[in-house]
Amino acid sequence: MIDNLSWVVAYPEILLLVMTCVIALVDLAVKSPLRGATHWLTMLTLAAVAVLTGVYASSGQVAVGFGGMIISDPMGNWLKCFAAIAMMVTLVYGRAYAGSRDMLRGGEMFTLALFSLLGMFVMISGHNLLVIYLGLELLTLSSYALVALRRDDPQATEAAMKYFVLGALASGFLLYGMSLVYGATGSLDLSQVVRAIAGGEESLAGSPRVLMLGLVFLVAGLAFKLGVVPFHMWVPDVYHGAPTAITLMIGGAPKLAALPSSSACSCRACCPWWWTGSRCWLCWPLLRC
Repeated sequence: MIDNLSWVVAYPEILLLVMTCVIALVDLAVKSPLRGATHWLTMLTLAAVAVLTGVYASSGQVAVGFGGMIISDPMGNWLKCFAAIAMMVTLVYGRAYAGSRDMLRGGEMFTLALFSLLGMFVMISGHNLLVIYLGLELLTLSSYALVALRRDDPQATEAAMKYFVLGALASGFLLYGMSLVYGATGSLDLSQVVRAIAGGEESLAGSPRVLMLGLVFLVAGLAFKLGVVPFHMWVPDVYHGAPTAITLMIGGAPKLAALPSSSACSCRACCPWWWTGSRCWLCWPLLRC
């Protein structure tokens, strides 16, 4: 069900998406080698998104939208705010590097960076496995293109191909794991999945072995995507082959969003005190309860 509250919950993502499209169109008329107008418009967008998410976080309110598929809460909004600031700092420091290596001739670096940030936002807000998957794929697809942005560099092209092949393998693991979890629990909503698991074998819609196998594939796919040990074999090649500014980008803000967003999802779904409205001392440092 989509109501007015759903649009309010998704305001940061909507603003970021609209401004990314506007920046892509404005960049067609920019002739400066360093893309001055595109750069400053990107900075203004990131600043506006950071302020908006900071205001949401300061309000301390928790809201759910689009039928419970996305959630807005203090922890998630603070993570969005810090991710936007990290992306802003990365673009400021990387602009001169990218300009000296002819990586700004089309302005794709700014639009792809904003699309990757949008993927982080969707991933942080997701309260459904499919929404988290969509955000993760938007983030990684933008990262593939960013790694290969220096088209005349063989190392960057090789790194992007390795990243793409292993990322596609991880996507297969992730989707297969989600399908098994759905078959075992009857839902993709995080809270319902955890409640089905906590209820024991009687509350499951399928076999416990199917659920166990699905969780293994789910964890393996997420670990591949995020470069978590022991599924980090792509990290050295990609970080070495990518331009330094892009290495900073994919090694900074996404890491800020990835693991804390997983913690946020786990707390929303697993914390028994959160559902009663009381303050949990375990979740309090993460601003969850």
